[in-house]
Amino acid sequence: MIVIPAIDLYKGRAVRLLRGDYGRMTVYPDDPVSLALSFRDAGAEWLHVVDLEGARDGTTANFDTIRRILSVRGVKAEVGGGIRSAGTVEKYAAAGARRVILGTAAVTRPGFAAGMARRYGDLIAVGVDVRDGKAAVKGWTEVSRRGCLDFCREMAGCGVRTIICTDISKDGVLGGTNPGLYRELAAAVDARIVASGGVSSLGDIQELCSIGLYGAVLGKAIYTGDIKLAEAVASAKEWSVPDDSKADYPLP
Repeated sequence: MIVIPAIDLYKGRAVRLLRGDYGRMTVYPDDPVSLALSFRDAGAEWLHVVDLEGARDGTTANFDTIRRILSVRGVKAEVGGGIRSAGTVEKYAAAGARRVILGTAAVTRPGFAAGMARRYGDLIAVGVDVRDGKAAVKGWTEVSRRGCLDFCREMAGCGVRTIICTDISKDGVLGGTNPGLYRELAAAVDARIVASGGVSSLGDIQELCSIGLYGAVLGKAIYTGDIKLAEAVASAKEWSVPDDSKADYPLP
């Protein structure tokens, strides 16, 4: 399993939200590019970069900062937040993103996600943010009628190879993950599943590894120091359970 440190951006700064609430935001003083460098130096192979303004408003408000992060050598980045058109997908791909995450657009226009998966292959990932079993949209400010499991199955069926699932109730509270959700997804969805939200200890990472997930996004815990990123990376490699049926697909 790979450990993917998160850099959430708002007005060019690295921030964390509590359960997706824009009114409960912690702003971190470190420059986002400096954070990216420190995460790379701690052994991270991937970064998870989200434009929070984009997620809420459908814009690319933090594109310049994201482009600077994508220029960091030696680490790959997946980018999400407000990616709702083919033009925006191409914009991030051209800037160097190794995965582009569709969220709201995939929930509200599954045909668009299917088309992007056919066109770009492994470049396309889908992020499903779950509140009370349903997929949330527009930066978690609205909840759709789409059930999480059915939606993930649909995305895998149309060619999406990586699905990043966030339990909103767990995000930013350092209270542990939702292993039941990830066991269900891992068993029922033919895709690489990435867990997000609530990872707060090496024990959480070990439990996610035991499920056989492809990856886990780490956010608040590495900013507060509850988890040392280098230790998390090493532990994930040690505890991972190989799953040949969902082996890595070649990257573009």
